[in-house]
Amino acid sequence: MIRYEDYAKFFSPVLSKSSDIVAAEGKGCYIKDVKGDVYLDFVQGIAVNALGHCFPAVVEAICQQAKKLVNASFNMVSYESTLRLAQRLSEIAPGELGSILFSNGGAEATDGALKLAKVYTKRPAIIAFMGSFHGRTVGATSITASSAKYRKYAEPLMGSVYFAPYPSRDLCPKGLDAQGRGQYCLDELERLLKYVVAPEMVAAIYMEPVQGEGGYVVPPENFVKGVRKLCDEHKILLIMDEIQSGYGRTGKMWAGQNFDVVPDIMTVGKAIAGGLPMSAVISTPEIMNEWKPGMHGTTFGGNPVAAAAANAVLDQFEDGTLLENVNVMGEYLRSELKKLQADFPIIYDVRGLGLMTAIEFSYEDGTPAPQVWEKVRKRCLELKLLTLSCGVNNNGMRFATPLNVKKEEIDQGLSILRKALSEL
Repeated sequence: MIRYEDYAKFFSPVLSKSSDIVAAEGKGCYIKDVKGDVYLDFVQGIAVNALGHCFPAVVEAICQQAKKLVNASFNMVSYESTLRLAQRLSEIAPGELGSILFSNGGAEATDGALKLAKVYTKRPAIIAFMGSFHGRTVGATSITASSAKYRKYAEPLMGSVYFAPYPSRDLCPKGLDAQGRGQYCLDELERLLKYVVAPEMVAAIYMEPVQGEGGYVVPPENFVKGVRKLCDEHKILLIMDEIQSGYGRTGKMWAGQNFDVVPDIMTVGKAIAGGLPMSAVISTPEIMNEWKPGMHGTTFGGNPVAAAAANAVLDQFEDGTLLENVNVMGEYLRSELKKLQADFPIIYDVRGLGLMTAIEFSYEDGTPAPQVWEKVRKRCLELKLLTLSCGVNNNGMRFATPLNVKKEEIDQGLSILRKALSEL
C-alpha cells in the first residue's frame, strides 16, 4: 500500500499538506483512500469539482475526447470542443464580455488579466484589496494580500501595486455595520487616488466580488457599485476575479450579478472544467483587440479534453435546476449553521451567498480563535470529513461542496462538525 510519508522526501515542502491521505477514487461528495477509508469531501479540490468527483457526464466527455485528440496546441490548430466552449461562455458572460483567452489555472489567468489591462490602458498601476488572494505567480502574488507569507523573501514583485481595505470586519473600524464598512472602504479608495497614485496612472482595480481565501466575505452592494462608479469616472478598468466565486457558486452564474455590476475583464477558473486544469480571461472585443498576436500565449491553454469536460459542466446548468439547488441548499446550510452557532458561541459569524458559505471561529469579544479551528479541523478529519480553512486570521471554515450537493450530505457533514465541537 502506498503511503504519503514514504514519498514525502520527493516533494518540495513549499506545497503544504493538510493531511497524509493518499486518494484512490472519488464519487460525488465522497473520496476513498488507498486504505479503503471513505471521507465526506467538503473541499472538492478547493471548489474545483463543481459537480462532485467523477460526475458521469464529465467523465464520459473526457474519455470520448481523449480517444480522439489530447493536444496539438491551440496556437497551431483549433479544436471543436474548445470553439464550442468559447461560444457558450461568450453567451453567458455578463454584459459585453465575449472575447476569451483560455489558460490553465487561476494564477495564470490573473497574470493574463493584469497584462491585458496594462496593454489596453497604457497605464502602469494596479489597485487591489487587503484580504485578497489571486494566486502565487509573480504577478498574482503582487496583488495578493491575504497573508504576508506569500510575499516573504520574494520582494521585489511587480511594481506600481497599491492596496485598499476590503469591507470585512477585520479591515474596518469597529462598530460599523455592513453599509458603513462599504462607505469606509470607498472613502479609503478615494484617499488612495488623491494622495498616493493618480487615477490617470491606474490601469485597473482588481477585486473579488466575494472574497475567497480572505474569508468568504460578502461585500455590501454600495461598495461594489461604488467601485464600478469610481472606475467609470476615471476610465479605470474593473477586473473581477470570479475564479472561486463564479460558475454558480453564489447562486448566480457570476458573483458580480448579485450586485448588478459588470466588470471590464473577468477571470474564470477552478470549476470551469469539472476537475481538469483550465481557466480563462474574458473581456470585451474592444479591449481584447489591443492585445496583438504574440503579446501573450500559452502552450496548453484551451486543451480539447479540458474543453470537452467544460462543455459537459455547462450542460448541467442549462435547465436551471443546478442553480436552484445552489440557492436552496445554500439557504439550508446557513440556517443549520446558525443553529450550530446558537449552541456553540465560538462560531462568531455565519456568512455567504449560495454555496459560498463560511463560519468564523472567534471568542466572545471578537478576537480570532485559529487555535480552536485547528482542533476542530483535525477532529473532523479523524471523523472522516475533509474541511478547508479561510480568513486572514486562519480562523474560518469554508464549505466548498459540489453545486449539486444533497441535503443528506450536508446533514452528514454538519453532524460530524457538531460532534467535533461537542467533544472539544
